Amino acid sequence: MTGTTACRMPDVLKTTEGKERRVGVEIEMSGLGYDELVALVAKLLGGTPVLQSRYVTTLKTELGEFTVELDSDPIKDLDLADERLPRSIRELGGQAMGVIDAAAERIVPLEIISPPLPFASLEAVESLVDNLREAGALGSRDAIYFAFGLQLNPELPDLKPATLVRYFQAFTLLYDWLKARHQLDVSRKFTTYIEPWHNRYTELLMEDDYQPDLPQLMEDYLEFNPTRNRALDLLPLFAHLDHERLDRHVRDPRIKSRPTLHYRLPDCDIDNAGWHFSSVWNDWVVLERLANNPDDLSEMRALFRERRKLNLHNLTHSWLETTENWLARKGYV
Repeated sequence: MTGTTACRMPDVLKTTEGKERRVGVEIEMSGLGYDELVALVAKLLGGTPVLQSRYVTTLKTELGEFTVELDSDPIKDLDLADERLPRSIRELGGQAMGVIDAAAERIVPLEIISPPLPFASLEAVESLVDNLREAGALGSRDAIYFAFGLQLNPELPDLKPATLVRYFQAFTLLYDWLKARHQLDVSRKFTTYIEPWHNRYTELLMEDDYQPDLPQLMEDYLEFNPTRNRALDLLPLFAHLDHERLDRHVRDPRIKSRPTLHYRLPDCDIDNAGWHFSSVWNDWVVLERLANNPDDLSEMRALFRERRKLNLHNLTHSWLETTENWLARKGYV
C-alpha cells in the first residue's frame, strides 16, 4: 500500500475520556452475488458467516462484528407463504424467489456495515475495498440506477455543544469542496437524501457569537432541517443526546441512536482503479483538522460571511474556488 492511498490520521485521536476514537463504515455496491460477497468478506476479514435472516449475515472478526446485507427491507423480509401475495407467485415457490433474487441483486445495493473501528484499524477497510474491486464489485458509475454511497459514522472527541458547533461549522465551510471531490455520480446528484443544510441555518451557524447550549443547538438545526435527508445527517446523534426533543420534530423508525455524526455525501466509486476508501477518509481528516484549529476555523468563517457581499471578487470567484485556494495556501491539501 502506497503512501498516496494510506489512511491519514486526524490531530485528535482520543476522546476527552482518553479512549481511542472510532468510526463506523457503510459500503454500498453491486457486481457480486450476495453469497459471493459474504464468502469474500469472510475470507478477507476472517470469521464465520452466520445468517441472521433473509439477506442479512453477520461475521465476527478480530475487528468486531461486520454485517453483509441487501439494502432493501421489502426483499429481506419477503415471505412467499404470505397470503397477501398473488397465488401464482406463492405457487412458484423457490422459482419465484430465484427470479426475485436475481433481479434484486442487480438493482438493489449490497451493503457491508462495519462495527465501530479504531481509526488506526482503517487500513483493513482500505484493503477490503481494494480487494472487492479486484473481485468485480461495481459502484455508482456503472449504471444510471446505481446510487451507491460510502458512509462514515465518526465518533467525536466529546459531545459538548462547543465541540459540535466547531464540527458543524467545518462541514458547512467544506461542503462544496467535499461535494466536488466525492459526489461524482449523476444518479445520486438527483436524489434528495444528500442535500446540504438549509441556508438560513448555515448563516446562523457561521456567526461569531453563536454559542448555543444543547437544547438551543438542536432546536436551531431541527427548525430548518427536520429530516434524515442531509449530506451530514445529525438525527442519529440527536437521538442519542435527547430523543424526546428530537421526537417533537421528527418521528422516523429508521433513525438509529448513536453518539456519532452520519456522513452520507460520498459516492462509492469502487470500480474506479484510482479511487480508494482513503480517498473519502483523508478528505474527512481535512474537516477534522479544520474543526480542531480554532484560528483557521475563525478565518474561514470570516471568508464565508464575506462572500455574501457584492464585490468583484465574489462575482468572479466561486466559494469552491475560494475554498480550494485557502486549503492549499494553509497546507491542508
